[in-house]
Amino acid sequence: MESHLSATKAARTFSDLLSRVRYRNEEFIIERGGEPVCRLVPVKRTGLTGAALKRVLDSLPRPDAEYWTALEDIVRNQPQLPDSRW
Repeated sequence: MESHLSATKAARTFSDLLSRVRYRNEEFIIERGGEPVCRLVPVKRTGLTGAALKRVLDSLPRPDAEYWTALEDIVRNQPQLPDSRW
């Protein structure tokens, strides 16, 4: 269940809200002027660790020479991007 609260109240009690989200899996809708602005929810954890990812990657077949040749061709033939004005 989610609770609604004002942005002002959320700002004043932010640390408490984070604890409630993390440890109680509570969800909050934060409003400004009575209009919903955002939702504060717990992060969904996948349980995938770096070691587990490495095991999965290690179990995959290795790319052959044809794959690497095709990949190099794709990289070489990428269109040139215009200079960024930033």
